[in-house]
Parts: sequence; structure tokens; C-alpha cells
Amino acid sequence: MDIELKRLTDKAIAEKAINPDDAVILYNIGKEKPFLLMAYASEVRDYYKGRQVSLCSIVNAKSGLCPENCRFCAQSTHHHTHAEIYPLIPKDEIIEKAKAAKECGAHMFSIVTSGTRIEGNNEWNEIEEAIRGMVRVGIKPCASIGMLDEERAQRLKEAGLFRYHHNLETSRSNFDAICSTHDYEDDIETVKNAKKAGLSVCSGGIIGLGETMEQRIEMAFTLKELDVDSVPINILNPIEGTPLAHMQPLAPVEILITIALYRFILPDKDIKLCGGKEKNLRQLLPLGIVAGCNSLMTGDYLTTLGRDAASDIEMIKDLGFTVDSIPS
Repeated sequence: MDIELKRLTDKAIAEKAINPDDAVILYNIGKEKPFLLMAYASEVRDYYKGRQVSLCSIVNAKSGLCPENCRFCAQSTHHHTHAEIYPLIPKDEIIEKAKAAKECGAHMFSIVTSGTRIEGNNEWNEIEEAIRGMVRVGIKPCASIGMLDEERAQRLKEAGLFRYHHNLETSRSNFDAICSTHDYEDDIETVKNAKKAGLSVCSGGIIGLGETMEQRIEMAFTLKELDVDSVPINILNPIEGTPLAHMQPLAPVEILITIALYRFILPDKDIKLCGGKEKNLRQLLPLGIVAGCNSLMTGDYLTTLGRDAASDIEMIKDLGFTVDSIPS
């Protein structure tokens, strides 16, 4: 078993090309020896990413009234939750929040809006001006504003956007069980359009939706094929009023095995631990970095609370890592 693990670690480092069968072998090893798997995943992370951890933060810039029916989402009009509903906040407020995030240690800041896409020119203009303001603040601007065509992606790039975020949410084989109001290929096309515009792309999903480990592996290989730059791993935090409100939480060790597998499959990419990390990993949260993450979302999420950046920075330093610095 240890010999096989060493072989696949060497393969991930030298070739960046383990295959789905390799990933299943690693999963089976991880079920028996999870901490050994994490140790080897940490080697892969160290080789490609060193011992620096980057921090990003977000603002829920437009909340609620989303027409999509994603079964996990508190902001969907199809579900009855207590999520806030408000229109796009002013650009000056977004810029101020970006400035505060930078002062707390974040080096990327994302504008996140609910809904399928941004439709009106007024909202587009406000978002583009907010991006220009974030550039002036000295933080890398990111956006997660729904479906994107090539023309809009190019406009965001010209405004100074660094990274576009658009999750696939789950594997293709599991998607119909999670959302029926748009097609999986729509999400794939948005990722491709952002890449065509020369934007860095952040795309991942949520684990704990009822998918199998094999389906998580399937999503990882889809992301590898798309050649995204950053892969956020969210863990379901069930919200009362959504169809997944009564899902049983994943065991912390299963989450850590998933992180390790993603590091092997996507060895040179940023693996970002995001929403649900505190609630689901609990006292094992620092092991998320040991298991292969090199990035964290810090602060609050869209409709749930996170934790303060100071605690994340303390954790990173206690592990013997450093916080990625913000370019001047």
C-alpha cells in the first residue's frame, strides 16, 4: 500500500497526470490510512505551491430572488428560507469592503451576486466601476456574477478583473439531482468564456450534496480538463427551508480525504477551502491545509457566518506556513 502511494505521489509530481483509476486507488488507501494519504498530498502541495497560503474574501453584493432551483441554495425563489433580499449594493460600498478585506490580510476580493446572470446595463456599469476601484485599492478583483458570454468576459478583463468564479457545483452525472433550471453545459461554457478572455478562473463545487466519492473524482477531472486555476471546495452547510436541509453532515476525515484526492488530481492548481469549513471540520480545520489546501476563503460567506481573518492567519502561522503577500 505504501509503495503504491509513493508511486502515485511521484506520478502526480512528475507527470501531473494521475487518472481516475489512480484516484480510486488513492481513495481506497485513504479509507484505511487517511493521515498517510494527507502526508503524501502535502508533499505534492509543497512541491507546486510551497508553504504559502493565500486568503480571499467576498461580498454578497446582491442577495436573494435567484430563479435557479439549486437544492442547496438559500437564495433561490423556489425555497422558503430567511436569506436576505436586496439589490446590488453601491460600488463605493463594495470598494470599502474590499479595502477592509485587504487590511485584514486578504489578497483577493470577490463581488458575488445572486441570479442566473447580470442583465441591466446599470448593474454592469456599477460592477465595472467597482472593479476599477478595487484595482486602485491594491487588491486583486474577482467576480462571481453568473453566466457569462465572451463579450462580457472581455469587458470585465478590460475593467481590471483578475479572476472569474463560477462553480460547477457537482459532477455532470449528479447535476440533474441538484439543479434542473439550467444545463451543466451552461456552466462549462461560462468557464470557457472567462478563460478565452484571459481571466484567471476559479471553479469548483460543494461536497456533501449526496454525491459519491466517485462523483467528486469525476468533477475534479472535469475541472482538470477545463484547466481552471483555482478550485474551491465548499462543504454543505444545510439551510432550513432548502430541499437539502436534512442532509447528514460529512465526517471530517472524509472531507480531508477529498481534499487530498483533489491535490493529487490537480497538483499544480490552487485548492481553496471555502464555505462550511468551520462547521464541518471543527477541530480538524488545520488539517485541511495539511491535506493539500493552499488557499482559504476567510470572513463570512453568502448567507452563513465564517470566521475572522485573524484566526485563519494564526492557524496558518501555527502550522509553520506563511500568508501569501499582497502585490504592491
